[in-house]
Amino acid sequence: MDVTLLGTGAPQGLPRPGCPCAACATAVGDEARAATALLVDGALMIDLTPGPAFAAARAGRSLAGVRQVLLSHPHDGPVMEVPAGLPQPARVADGRELALLDGHRVRATAVDVPGTGYEISGADGERLLYLPPGAAPAGLGNGSRPAGGDEGPGGAPPYDLVLLDVLARPDALARLRASGAVDAATDVVAVHLDHGVPPGPELHRRLAAAGARAVADGSTLLVGEFHAVPDLPRRTLVLGGARSGKSVEAERRLAAFPDVVYVATGGTRDGDEDWAQRVSLHRERRPSSWRTVETCDLVPLLAPAPEKEATAEHAAWRDEEGHGPGAGHPGRPAGVSPLLIDCLALWLTHVMDEVGAWDDATWEAGGRQALRKRTDALVAAVRETHRPVVAVSNEVGSGVVPATAAGRRFRDELGRLNAAFAAECEQVLLVVAGQALALRG
Repeated sequence: MDVTLLGTGAPQGLPRPGCPCAACATAVGDEARAATALLVDGALMIDLTPGPAFAAARAGRSLAGVRQVLLSHPHDGPVMEVPAGLPQPARVADGRELALLDGHRVRATAVDVPGTGYEISGADGERLLYLPPGAAPAGLGNGSRPAGGDEGPGGAPPYDLVLLDVLARPDALARLRASGAVDAATDVVAVHLDHGVPPGPELHRRLAAAGARAVADGSTLLVGEFHAVPDLPRRTLVLGGARSGKSVEAERRLAAFPDVVYVATGGTRDGDEDWAQRVSLHRERRPSSWRTVETCDLVPLLAPAPEKEATAEHAAWRDEEGHGPGAGHPGRPAGVSPLLIDCLALWLTHVMDEVGAWDDATWEAGGRQALRKRTDALVAAVRETHRPVVAVSNEVGSGVVPATAAGRRFRDELGRLNAAFAAECEQVLLVVAGQALALRG
């Protein structure tokens, strides 16, 4: 089964008509995209794009053999023409299945926005899932598959190809992964691409971090054909100054993956309204399915844990709604769930408090050695960990020299910690003005 993408953009296309933004201004060549539409084996068309006959011709295809045209969503872009000779477009009710004469089977799946997703099976058993703009499958629960059919959990293998709005709905990809509908062999292709992300290298970098890719309009994909995507780094350090966007970048890197454990090292500060507001903003931004652990004891979280420790971790976590285990959220064994540590600077502050590193006399009398022992243990745990880890830290060495000895000590020790931590990471990023610059990987 092959799929030709007559368009890969949002309903209004990219660039959007009359939009002066930088993303639209640079969306030229292969980065210019018409509204997403699929041509499956020359016989089935999903959604319409401007000038579909010309789009097909540019891709070396013809619409002469199309026997069914299905729509996935209410169209809010430019008016779409239906070329002469094509069947009138139709929508399929959720849960209904069509058997086409050429051997394709199409099942309509429910989504959480107005529209319909389509699961398409080929004559040889290949399977793809296509979701409309801004949509995630509805009814995905604990290991269940997209709603709309009679198959129970685990009743079908993972999809060979999934086409969805990865950038607008990374949580949809996370839910598909959690249900087993998407695995490492699934080809995940981003469609409905809009001007929210600059086209070109930044678009492809963000998609690669989610385990997905984008292709140009007119590309033909062979369903079931292996397509290598860049290996996802197991350990990533994200550096940046205050309000640089480093936490947003770190969260973005795990938004398309399930069962993330968010490790908050800052804790609470009684009476500090500014800190409470920062914590609240971070919580609102994170997916509600993420689990939060408030701790500075990072080494046990990084170490491979036996079953009894996995159970203890499960008992300690709460989700973003404040729910713990037993509130309808399944746990997974420790050592498997990705960790997002935010941040190392606050961890270091806590450890310096514990060893008395702020006091000059204590520092010289053994505080220095105690701090080195703690930082060395953390770095060793990062080296040995089997968990995917994204850690955030402040880059403080490029600013004003602190006026106090304690301030200079913190700056120096954080610089040493960042360098040692980065040495154990496959990827290191520096975020400046919201832009991520790859230092390694």
